[in-house]
Amino acid sequence: MFWSDETKINRLGSDGKQWVWKPVGARLIEREVQGTVKFGGGNIMVWGCMSWEGVGNLAEIEGRMDANQYVEILGDHLLSSMEESEISLEDLIFQQDNDPKHTSKTAKQWFEDHDIALLDWPPQSPDLNPIEHLWQHIKKELCKYPTQAKGVWEIWERVAEVWNNIKPEVCQNLIESMPRRLEAVIKAKGGHTKY
Repeated sequence: MFWSDETKINRLGSDGKQWVWKPVGARLIEREVQGTVKFGGGNIMVWGCMSWEGVGNLAEIEGRMDANQYVEILGDHLLSSMEESEISLEDLIFQQDNDPKHTSKTAKQWFEDHDIALLDWPPQSPDLNPIEHLWQHIKKELCKYPTQAKGVWEIWERVAEVWNNIKPEVCQNLIESMPRRLEAVIKAKGGHTKY
């Protein structure tokens, strides 16, 4: 089984709001305030996959990914990841979300041409995809660098370094958490869970 996904990695901070929990009336201290930068500081988009054997080959996404670029990434990075993991095609099931480029005619034909079985996947299900938590792991590791990346080229270098140092046990722990995630989603009747 291979899980896959894309994510955006910013040079500075997050796209979302940052929250700090404080007692009523308590003042903010310097370490709780994140500065802002005009124009965001740059970011990269990456595609990755993981299996029980560990992470696959990471791909940098050029511009806005369309179905053609997605198929190129699959050909260059998924196939080589499968070879390195030594999983046979007969045993392989590939997971991707329902993004239109993933479900396009071009992508469907590519999977059919390569005899790769796809896992049926419900829309809007980050609670279930273990690679979402792998992206969180990577972003936490990137925060450990003592200085900000100087540009997008350095973001890519750091992401590649962190990615290549992920031990198979990290992926295995995420995969082993799947039954707990499924139980939580069922218990929440499809609603939000702690995952």
